[in-house]
Amino acid sequence: MITKKIPTLFPHNHASNIIALSNGDMLCAWFGGSCEGKPDISIQASRLKKGAAEWSEPVLLTNDATRSEQNPILFERSPGVVWLIYTAQIGIHQNTAVVRWRMSEDYGHTWSEIRDLFAESGIFVRNPPIMLGNGDILLPAYYCVASETGFLGEDFSIMKRSTDGGTTWTEVRIEGSTGLVHLSIVAIDEHKIIGFFRSRLADYIYKTESFDGGVTWSVPVPTELPNNNASIQCKKLADQRLVMIYNDTDKWQSPPKENRPPWFDKKDMDEIDVKKTDKPSSVWGVPRNPLCIAVSNDGGNRWENVCTLISKEGFEGEPEFSYPSIAQDQDGHIHATFTYLRQYICHKIMNDRFE
Repeated sequence: MITKKIPTLFPHNHASNIIALSNGDMLCAWFGGSCEGKPDISIQASRLKKGAAEWSEPVLLTNDATRSEQNPILFERSPGVVWLIYTAQIGIHQNTAVVRWRMSEDYGHTWSEIRDLFAESGIFVRNPPIMLGNGDILLPAYYCVASETGFLGEDFSIMKRSTDGGTTWTEVRIEGSTGLVHLSIVAIDEHKIIGFFRSRLADYIYKTESFDGGVTWSVPVPTELPNNNASIQCKKLADQRLVMIYNDTDKWQSPPKENRPPWFDKKDMDEIDVKKTDKPSSVWGVPRNPLCIAVSNDGGNRWENVCTLISKEGFEGEPEFSYPSIAQDQDGHIHATFTYLRQYICHKIMNDRFE
């Protein structure tokens, strides 16, 4: 296993997404600045050219000095045509977020003007879209709902669909997805699509299925994999196995010392009035370690934990290794990126045995 540090422009870095481009390059985007939720947070990207040993110096891809620009997604719609999709919010208030988009026609070297992808506000994204055989694009997203049941406790997931290359979009709500976000979708075939959620309850990774090309979705059910209210990602490998990258812990294994997100400026969090309630509420502060990889050979029904990428061993306290992304290149190598202590994005390269 090879480990690399992706260069950064800022002290605070988070939420990477990595993609294996059709020209053999790897491209990674993430957000950085002084602190999550601050208006100086913007999107960076770095490239590992095919055959190169090191990642390039990052470039800035966004420039709104009034909003915190977060959760970048990279998607290659056709060879060389790359989309950047991301969110832009006011402060830490995700219910103010808009989803923005820009396009490159040269593998991410130059980019079009930035525009809002959707008219609605309060929508957030995290995991990449997929394209079906008929050309339809499915983009998982979720609405951020201000609630008294805890910070972001009543968020719910939707599926956006475009039949015209991203010009217009429709959406369907995934029933039963309240508190379930960061949906990561995988096409098993032209009709069957499965998806996996992060849970605000910090209990399990949840699963939903569609048998009609993403038109309708089953009510999510818990899998055997734990979740700590942190992001996950699932991909299908060339040999048809499903691979999940995630933090292998939950609120029962690792109870939080305080139920609040520790990465925000405390003064920003104090502005949010969260009332006590008897309703189920979000659980924050569960440690974001260890970071592991699990594999399924049966379409996501059963999982085997095959690799621990990094744990808290050798670190003080509860270090954060989170918001992972995973991709497989043309040579079959598996690439994983993740937040390393919020200091930078770490990149690991493995063979298909995760060694």
